[in-house]
Amino acid sequence: MSAHTTPPPATYDSAFLKACRREPVPHTPVWFMRQAGRSLPEYRKVREGIPMLESCTRPELVTEITLQPVRRHHVDAAIYYSDIVVPLKAIGVDLDIKPGVGPVVEKPIRTRADLAQLRDLTPEDVSYVTEAIGLLTGELGSTPLIGFAGAPFTLASYLVEGGPSRTYENAKAMMYGDPELWADLLDRLADITSAFLKVQIEAGASAVQLFDSWAGALSPLDYRRSVMPASAKVFQAVEAYGVPRIHFGVGTGELLGLMGEAGADVVGVDWRVPLDEAARRVGPGKALQGNLDPTILFAPTQAVEAKTREVLESAKDLEGHVFNLGHGVMPSTDPDTLTRLVDHVHTLTAR
Repeated sequence: MSAHTTPPPATYDSAFLKACRREPVPHTPVWFMRQAGRSLPEYRKVREGIPMLESCTRPELVTEITLQPVRRHHVDAAIYYSDIVVPLKAIGVDLDIKPGVGPVVEKPIRTRADLAQLRDLTPEDVSYVTEAIGLLTGELGSTPLIGFAGAPFTLASYLVEGGPSRTYENAKAMMYGDPELWADLLDRLADITSAFLKVQIEAGASAVQLFDSWAGALSPLDYRRSVMPASAKVFQAVEAYGVPRIHFGVGTGELLGLMGEAGADVVGVDWRVPLDEAARRVGPGKALQGNLDPTILFAPTQAVEAKTREVLESAKDLEGHVFNLGHGVMPSTDPDTLTRLVDHVHTLTAR
C-alpha cells in the first residue's frame, strides 16, 4: 500500500490530531497511557484467564479493550491495545509476560550469534493487528487511533537483560564494551519496529507513539551516540505517511531536546519537568504531551483539579499540547477519577 499524505479524513479534524499538528483546538485533547487496561473492571473481566500476549493476538478482544476507555472516559484518542514485546514474539523470540514481573526472555542476547533470533517482521506475522485495527477504525469513527511500538533501546534492554532491570548492567556493558554488536542489535530492532508501525498505519492508525520507556537510564552523550540513530531510523521510516509521531520516555528530562531531534512531532514529557521548561529544552516546532503525575489521582478531587490547573497553566504558551499523565495509569486508580479528569480538562480549556 502506498504511503498516505494525510490521515483518514474522519479523524483529520479531531482535537487530538490538530494539537499534534500545532493547530488551534476546540479544547485541549486528553488520552492516557495504559488507559485500556488494568484499572478498568470491564478490562479485568474480558481478560480473565487469558494470558497477556495471547490477548494481544485476538482481534475482537483487542478491539473491545481498546474501545473501553473511549466509551467510559470520553478521551480524545484511543491507543491500540498491545504490548511492546508483541513484534518480538511475532518473529519467534522465546519470551513471555510473567504476571507481576513483566517480559522475560528465555535466551537473552549476549553475543553476535544470538542476533539470529531477530529476523525481519512481515505483515503476515501480525495479521491480527491489521484485522483488529480494521475493526477498530470502523467503530471509532472520528476518534483517532494511536498505534505504538517499543523503541529500539527499550526492546534491546529487555532482550539483553532477559527481563526487566533497574540497572541495565548487561545492556550497558554491551553498549560500552562491544559498540558494534550493540549498534547492529539496535539497527535490527529499528527495522522490526518500523515494520510493526507501518502495519499499524497502513491498517488505519492516525498517529503513532514510540515508547522508549527506559531511555532515562542514559546520559545525553550516550543517548546521542548509541541510541538516537536507531530511534531516528524508525521515525524516518514512517515519515512519508504524514501521521504525527510521538516520542515518550520516563525520566528523560535531560534527553527531551534529543528525543525531539530524533524525529518526533510530539515529545512526551513525564511529571518531573514542567511543560514550559520542557518546551524550552525541546525548542520550537514540536508539540508536547503530558504531564500530570499519575499518583496525584489517588488524592482528593480538589487536589487533582489544582494539579491539573498547574499543568494547563504551564502549557498555556505551547505551540501544541496533548494532555496526558507523566506515565501510565496505575492499576489501582479509580476509573471515575480519570473520567472526571477528562471532563475537567475539556471544561477548563474549552475555546
